[in-house]
Amino acid sequence: MQRSASVPGAAFGVGAYLIWGLFPAFFGLLAFASPAEVVAQRVIWTLVVVTLVLALTGRLRELRGIDGRTWRLAAVASAAIATNWGVYVFGVLTGHVVECALGYFINPLVTVAFGVVLFRERLSIAQWCALGLGALAVVVLTVDYGRPPIIALILACSFATYGLVKKVIRLDALRSIAAEGIVAAPFALAFVLVLLFTGNSQMTSSPAHLGLLMMTGPITLIPLLLFSVAAQRVPLSTMGILQYLTPALQMAWGVAVMHEPMPASRWIGFALIWAGLAVFTTDAIVRGRRAATVTAVAEPDPVR
Repeated sequence: MQRSASVPGAAFGVGAYLIWGLFPAFFGLLAFASPAEVVAQRVIWTLVVVTLVLALTGRLRELRGIDGRTWRLAAVASAAIATNWGVYVFGVLTGHVVECALGYFINPLVTVAFGVVLFRERLSIAQWCALGLGALAVVVLTVDYGRPPIIALILACSFATYGLVKKVIRLDALRSIAAEGIVAAPFALAFVLVLLFTGNSQMTSSPAHLGLLMMTGPITLIPLLLFSVAAQRVPLSTMGILQYLTPALQMAWGVAVMHEPMPASRWIGFALIWAGLAVFTTDAIVRGRRAATVTAVAEPDPVR
């Protein structure tokens, strides 16, 4: 029963990560607009779509019960994801898709580092080895690029911050996205209005441009909903492995479609990241199985 129940859940997870992995193809179509305008439009249309979903499911009134602490957490999450979106769109539109992919490969290791620095978490030897390999990879890539991989590091840190907030915020996926959108919408709307009044907005340049900008709403919400369903049905270890599908697809797009350069030194840096992720993932799977075994042994036999 558990196996059959996990199959559709895995399909939802694969769907979410596939859509995220194909983001460079979609956002590459928005080169007619500036990254700032794309992010502002994305905030607005995502809020429109999630509000419609809440209204259609009779849950719109649930937003009234959000307390002040939760709104503050939503503001932090909103700032983190807006930064992530802005840097990602900038990276895609300026031909740095591979570096964007690097950011999402690094992200799990940054999350672990945050746990050590912010929460004084104790790491296993394997986790320290994974972090060491990740740090070495950043050094190698810094030498390769001739600069630190700024885009990758900002993407990794901003998304790790977003993930930390999502762990503690007391909202489900839909209400959380709505709250984040409500916080950011006044700034996004103000920016769009300024562009409209100064004649610099691209949303009125053609119906096709307006349609593509409007599509940023559903293209943002759909994978988040698929991910939410998968997270409830699929073991955490499986989700941890599936998450690498997104940066792998993005990297493939950058190399095969965008023809971004990948010298040997850059491959070495990515190989170090992949080695660190392999150590990290293996350790997580082993720990998860041990914990499950301990739990199963500790549970009393049912009364017969």
